[in-house]
Amino acid sequence: MKEEELFHLLALQQVEGIGDVSARKLISHCGNATNVFKEKKQNLLKVSGIGRSTIDRLNDATIFKRVEEEISFIESNEIDVVTFYDSRFPQRLKHCFDAPLVLFKKGNVNLSEQKIISIVGTRKMTAYGKKVLDDLFENLTPFKPIIVSGLAYGVDIYAHQLAMKHDLQTVGVLAHGLDRIYPAVHKKEAFNMQKNGGLLTEFCSRTRPDRENFVKRNRIVAGISQATLLIESAIKGGSLITADIANSYNRDVFAVPGRISDEFSIGCNNLIKTNRASVLTSVKDLVYILNWEKENQTAEKVVQKKLFVELNDHETTIYNYLLKEGKQQLDVIALHCNFPIHKTASVLLNLELKSLSRPLPGKFFEAI
Repeated sequence: MKEEELFHLLALQQVEGIGDVSARKLISHCGNATNVFKEKKQNLLKVSGIGRSTIDRLNDATIFKRVEEEISFIESNEIDVVTFYDSRFPQRLKHCFDAPLVLFKKGNVNLSEQKIISIVGTRKMTAYGKKVLDDLFENLTPFKPIIVSGLAYGVDIYAHQLAMKHDLQTVGVLAHGLDRIYPAVHKKEAFNMQKNGGLLTEFCSRTRPDRENFVKRNRIVAGISQATLLIESAIKGGSLITADIANSYNRDVFAVPGRISDEFSIGCNNLIKTNRASVLTSVKDLVYILNWEKENQTAEKVVQKKLFVELNDHETTIYNYLLKEGKQQLDVIALHCNFPIHKTASVLLNLELKSLSRPLPGKFFEAI
């Protein structure tokens, strides 16, 4: 990206009244960020949600001075800037309607990887939550996912520490600029994470970790991930906000169940009870729903299926139908394959036992 265009993208970030969504509207209307600052006022007024007072702020000289200072900070601290229009921008996050316009990154993480999971939870992690995470990471390692969290106390920092211990890439998403680390006691972990992972934020330097910034941070944690794992949470908390955002993005959410009397299991139990999260009791739950394969086993399993799986006529009919049509509901499968529903359900179970189909929420099924 040209320096002039990056300059004006950063400038748009600084204009009061212009958020990520409205900034992209303006850029779409004008062709690029540079043109936004050159466009006539009457033309900018045609963009929905943009008023005269906001347009007047585009000419505020203090904005350009602030951007010059930010670019100097970026260059002197070797910060990687990834914009929404950059091919390196995380693809999952790009599909979110409120994706950030700019990301600031330190480290060597590749956010285009497919296996990215966020792990969130209470800042007051219990011995139960610690044991769950210990067991989880012992079995996660062969799948080599990138671990994302928020560098906060409790579940967040322990997830980062375990990722580093097991040589997994880990990313801390910050609610402030890269000129500081909050909480400060996690500076050592933040530095070490950059060797195999990194730090990510949408906030410019000198941005304080104010309360509202943590909610904005949470949407990035949910948006760049294939799934969000909630380890422990009280009845209210920031990790529940992250889970709700992940659900709004149609991402998988998992929650660890706990005893009904435990304060920091109430949030998880409620998510499961209201069908807003799948139960997470082991890595097997995650692998099954996300359809992960160990990298060195995929080819082997395909060969095994070809050599050893035999299908009867009914199984062949339904399996071929699912291969052709993709995921379908039980009654639709029965209708098109001309079988009674009870017979169709029985055949689908047989296919599942042979690792050739799997059930999905809402009585959908798909071929594997």
